[in-house]
Amino acid sequence: MTPNSDVPHEISSVRVIVRFTLRIVILTVFASLSSQGFAKTIETLLIVATCYCVFVGGIRREAPLGIALTHYDEAAGYALAAGAARIAAGF
Repeated sequence: MTPNSDVPHEISSVRVIVRFTLRIVILTVFASLSSQGFAKTIETLLIVATCYCVFVGGIRREAPLGIALTHYDEAAGYALAAGAARIAAGF
């Protein structure tokens, strides 16, 4: 193994983190503009984002527990955030 063999994994992991952060910001903006209430809307949007990431991860045939972060890891983050939103809202 060469010393630079981990560079592609690090780049893809950074992309996943940036993508996750940007989507959270966008979903938060949309939820704040909703008339149904922020907590219910953000929870729903996060569940949709979870389903989307699982679907894309399956289409791309990504390894669920691979070395680099994947859409499955991103889906887990959205699912945890949806659960936290549900608990915070008191449902």
